[in-house]
Amino acid sequence: MKKADVDYSLYLVTDSTKAILGDKDICQVVESALKGGVTCVQYRDKTSDTGVLVATGRKLHEITKKYNVPLLINDRIDVAFAVGCEGVHIGQDDIDLASARKLLGPDAIIGVTVSNLRETEEAAMGGADYIGIGTVFATLTKKNSKSIIGVDGLQQMLVCLHTSKSKIKTVCIGGINASNVSRVMWQSAYKEKALDGVAIVSAIMAAADPEASSKELLQLVKSPPAFAKNVVKPDQQTRSAEDIVALVPKIIKMVDSKKPLSHNMTNLVVQNIAANVALSIGASPIMANYGEEAKDLAALGGALVVNMGTVTPDGLTNYMIALKAYNDAGQPVVFDPVGAGATEVRRSATKTILGGGYIDVIKGNQSEVLTCTPGGSHLQQRGVDSTAGDTDLTKLGNVVKDLAVMRAVIVVMTGKTDLVTAGTKVFKVENGHEYLGMVTGTGCCLATTISAMVAAYPEDKLAATIAGLLHYEIAAELAAERQDVKGPGTFVPAFLDELYNIRKATVKGDLVWLERAKVSVLE
Repeated sequence: MKKADVDYSLYLVTDSTKAILGDKDICQVVESALKGGVTCVQYRDKTSDTGVLVATGRKLHEITKKYNVPLLINDRIDVAFAVGCEGVHIGQDDIDLASARKLLGPDAIIGVTVSNLRETEEAAMGGADYIGIGTVFATLTKKNSKSIIGVDGLQQMLVCLHTSKSKIKTVCIGGINASNVSRVMWQSAYKEKALDGVAIVSAIMAAADPEASSKELLQLVKSPPAFAKNVVKPDQQTRSAEDIVALVPKIIKMVDSKKPLSHNMTNLVVQNIAANVALSIGASPIMANYGEEAKDLAALGGALVVNMGTVTPDGLTNYMIALKAYNDAGQPVVFDPVGAGATEVRRSATKTILGGGYIDVIKGNQSEVLTCTPGGSHLQQRGVDSTAGDTDLTKLGNVVKDLAVMRAVIVVMTGKTDLVTAGTKVFKVENGHEYLGMVTGTGCCLATTISAMVAAYPEDKLAATIAGLLHYEIAAELAAERQDVKGPGTFVPAFLDELYNIRKATVKGDLVWLERAKVSVLE
């Protein structure tokens, strides 16, 4: 097999330890995995002596040759020579790439483990045939992992390779299994640079039926996850502002008729007003912070709001359980990274949530959204209501656009001028009123409103998101203008009234309120 023809889709890395392999025979496990569709095998054994490595390697090579699949040896070039296999995989603490290439020659396959941008660039420029990026998630099979990079780190390295126009093949490794492989493959792609496959250890080596596990994993590698069915389509991103505004009445009517569930995982401070906002716009709210309820709730066809207002270890665990449940059901998720840039705890929690599942809409103020960018923001946020003060809309537009492309999400950056994008055009929404910034929880309730819109109209989440913004912010304008409103205290009940009034007027065909819409494309 020519090394250019190697398929890295399902790359098996063996493990001979008792904890993973148990009493099974490694050769039988590998052959079962190959029957199931494994496309590349790496023999990794850090403890056996050279004689055992060579003997086992030769047996494995006879098996892999039957399936026309390459066998690579971890670290040991001498063993690779003795076995006569197709190549090696080396880590950062093993022989250097240049020496390995000199010894093995140009036709050998050489893979390199990388865990940061510098190592990625060096391997790509140094002539590696592929890189193994990791460790993505925590795993027991490789205890000396330098760091857990998460999907965030994986994406940063793919961006690096895209920018440098590198053609090097890529696989990721570390904690990849049937529960996350489809999401990781789909979510980590950046423009034309996507993963070529995944490296699997325990999900195959420790499986009771390696062949069945391999078949399942290969199918998941090649299939988009459930939530990908309603991602924003390219043609939806190129419409005019007028085209999107024209859809707003239809979307509001859909919320009124469907009464979609808005499942809010939020802090106690805003639960009451968030529930009232949901009811006013026609949605069905539930405030449920226990993750184990999410599977049943996700089956009801609504959307999840993950509001990071109160960060605790238990809360984070529950977020992750709920996020997985909604991803598995293919239902929308809105993430509100409240105060994301305020503390290291919140920055870490933001990274965990973004790396732990797929988010459909990220909504936050400037500092919060910047913290969601790969590598995070270096700007210090004072609290949940603060912004970084950068008023250069063109610069911010480029930031939110790149974030939307990288994470395949809709990004809403709120401020005096809201910016909304799915990665192509950036739409400006200039409605709203200053009272919204003077009442606790109004930002959180915007996420609730958006969740109802995208749940009711999932086939066009970009238009649904902008519909939510307009419904919410024009209601604020109308409420603030009422004679009975004297300030923030009297604003809240009037605001709920106007949310309700807009919905009812729209259902009746009265769209006078929509004439206030100030939506345009950021040039």
